[in-house]
Amino acid sequence: MKDSYDVLVVGGGPGGAVAAKTAAEAGLSVLLVEKRPAIGVPVRCAEGIGKEGLAEFIEADPRFISAEIDNAVLIGPDGTQFTLSSSVSGGKVGYTLDRKVFDRELVWRAAEAGAEIQVHARAAAPILEEGKVAGAVIEQHGKTYLVRAKVVIAADGVESKFAKWAGINTTVPLSEIETCAQYIVNNIDIDEKANQFYFSFEDAPGGYIWVFPKGKRCANIGIGIQGTKSGEGHRARDYLDRFIEKNYPEGTITELVVGGVSVCRPLAETAADGLLVVGDAARLSDPITGGGIYNAMFTGRLAAETAVTAIRNGDTSKKSLMAYDKAWRESYMGKALVRNYAVKEVFLRMNDEKLNSIIHSMQNLEMEEINVKNLVLAIFKENPWLVKELPTFLKSLA
Repeated sequence: MKDSYDVLVVGGGPGGAVAAKTAAEAGLSVLLVEKRPAIGVPVRCAEGIGKEGLAEFIEADPRFISAEIDNAVLIGPDGTQFTLSSSVSGGKVGYTLDRKVFDRELVWRAAEAGAEIQVHARAAAPILEEGKVAGAVIEQHGKTYLVRAKVVIAADGVESKFAKWAGINTTVPLSEIETCAQYIVNNIDIDEKANQFYFSFEDAPGGYIWVFPKGKRCANIGIGIQGTKSGEGHRARDYLDRFIEKNYPEGTITELVVGGVSVCRPLAETAADGLLVVGDAARLSDPITGGGIYNAMFTGRLAAETAVTAIRNGDTSKKSLMAYDKAWRESYMGKALVRNYAVKEVFLRMNDEKLNSIIHSMQNLEMEEINVKNLVLAIFKENPWLVKELPTFLKSLA
């Protein structure tokens, strides 16, 4: 580990790996540090990604594809189902990844591009010089290193502390955190080509339950519930255990992970002097689904491209780096986050009766391409009572 680099990337997930690779390919000196002793673990993710989104960054490889998904099935509180097939979903249906292999492949590609990788290396604090981020204090194997960098990219996930230490307000209200639990369950009968989403405020208050196939008779089965709905005896894992007992009583549980996902608006600013914030650290997970793999890779690449330009121009000030903030907000991804946050706010005002009404009405939908925008418009058309929710929807958009 040297004492200075052009770019320091904090975090070895998909966002950090793509950022490191992009910057290294441009000829910059890059150090990526990951606080955990191994890349890709623990897996706090349902591991789903669309085919089009994955193809932007890496070719699908059987080594890290656990299952290829053809359909997404939405299931209402009374069991009514609506299926989104790959033929009309615009490439949004895709794969269940093996994140342990996938993340390591991304980091390995960053290393091949010339980035230096250090694991079990924690960014304990930013180096601040006249208020500007100029690197980080790195703790590794009982030793402390001062590593300076022209630009630091914070890609340290939903639990990110680095941006906060650097002066960016990263606080998320409890009501906008999904508390999650997930099992890997084996020896179960499932449709191995379909992702299932169960919606019920009784069974998953403020969130949903997912069943994502991971191969033959195996799936990620998890739940996210609104943070304010969690408490003694009714935590995410309690709801999940009841679902497993009801639907997969013969299943064998081989892994448990718990964690949180932000479903709030993105950070008000994702750039500062010498600093860029990407992926879940910037609160860029989808407010409806909680998914964030694509968003992390997209913003990781964009942050690195911005850093390359700024360093070459000799200007790594906030004013220069805010080009990144502007670019992702104006992208399709950024606009989708705004829209989906508004949809989520309306969703949280519903009950199981209203959810059943929506799922029932979706049986009549006929669209050439199904996406969130088209679904919302069609659902409003089939459910005139939703007009009463328009003020909340429009306020959230604003």
